[in-house]
Amino acid sequence: MEIKITKTSAPKEKPDSSVLGFGKYFTDHMFMMDYSKDKGWHDARIIPFGNISLHPASTVLHYGSEIFEGLKAYRRADGKVQLFRPLENIRRMNNSAERLCLPQIDEKDGMQILETFVSLEQDWTPSAEGTSLYIRPFMYGNDESLGVHAVHNAAFVIIASPVGSYYKEGINPVKIMIEDEDVRAVRGGTGYAKCGGNYAASNRAGERAEQKGYSQVLWLDGVERRYIEEVGAMNVMFKIGSEIVTPKLTGSILPGITRKSCIEVLKAEGYTVNERLLSVDELGAALESGTLEEAWGCGTAAVVSPIGELCYKDVKYTINGGKIGKVTQHLYDTLTRIQWGKIEDTYGWTYPIK
Repeated sequence: MEIKITKTSAPKEKPDSSVLGFGKYFTDHMFMMDYSKDKGWHDARIIPFGNISLHPASTVLHYGSEIFEGLKAYRRADGKVQLFRPLENIRRMNNSAERLCLPQIDEKDGMQILETFVSLEQDWTPSAEGTSLYIRPFMYGNDESLGVHAVHNAAFVIIASPVGSYYKEGINPVKIMIEDEDVRAVRGGTGYAKCGGNYAASNRAGERAEQKGYSQVLWLDGVERRYIEEVGAMNVMFKIGSEIVTPKLTGSILPGITRKSCIEVLKAEGYTVNERLLSVDELGAALESGTLEEAWGCGTAAVVSPIGELCYKDVKYTINGGKIGKVTQHLYDTLTRIQWGKIEDTYGWTYPIK
C-alpha cells in the first residue's frame, strides 16, 4: 500500500508529562484513507492534524455508523518504541465493521498503516513512568444522503495522544456502582462491537454514578438484569476463593485485548480461570461471606484497575480492605513491564517500531 506523507510546517510543542491526563493533547499528524463501493480503500495519506469536513447528511451524523479502537505505543528503557498486540486491534475493528456494515481493512495493510503512522509520530511517545502514546483508529460512514442502508462511502482515520493515567486514582482502587436501571447492551445487539453508540448509551448511568462518588458503573445483562457483564470502559474479573472468574463473552460484552492477555497470563501461571455467567446474587454472596478476595477492571486505557468498593442498591461492600490485591498487582506489573519492555516478552505480544 502506498501511503503519501505530508509533514506539518508548524510542529507543536510537546506537553510536559506531568500534565498529560488522558486524551487532552494530540500529535502533529493524522492518518486518513477513503472508501467507496466502486474503488474500495484508496488515497491513504498522513497529513497535518486538523479538522475533518463532513457533509450535513453524512451517515455517521444521522445513523451512528461509526467504530473505533484504542491501543498504545510504549517507550522502552532503551529509547525505542513498541506496540502491544496491534494485530488484535485490527481484527477486533474488522469484527466491529462487519456488525455495523462498514468496510473491513486488510490485516497486512492495517499493520503497515499503524507502523508508518507511529514511526512518524514516535517522538511524541513520552518516557516518564506510566505514560504512553494512545492511538485511536476510527472509521465512519459518510454517504451524503439520508436513508438507512449499508454504508457505500467511508473514511478511516488515526489520531494519537500522549497520555498519563486514565483514572485520577492511578493504580489505587476505584469505587464502582452496580447499575440496576439502565443496560449497556443485549445479545444480538452491538455489545461486542466497539462503536460509539454503546458508550453514548452508557453516559446517563455513568453520570448518576459519578454524582454519588463512583468512578464507573458495573453493568448487568440486558435481559434478566441478573448477570455481571463489564465495567464502563473495561472488562471485569473477580477472585472468588481459588477461582478467577470473568463474565463469558455472550455477544453483549466487548472482547477486550487486555482481558485476553490477563487470562493467558493467569492460565500460564497455573491459576484456575473460568469464563462463565456470574450472577449479581452469587457476587453478593461472595461479598457477604468474604470469599470475594479481589476484583479488578482491565482495558487498554487503564491496563488493570483494582476495585476497592462495590455498591449495589445503595449497599456498599469493601473488597480486600479497599487495597489492591496480590493477583491484581501481579497482573498490572506483568503486563506493564512487558508493554514498556522491562521484562522479556515470552508471549510474543510486542511489536517494535523501526
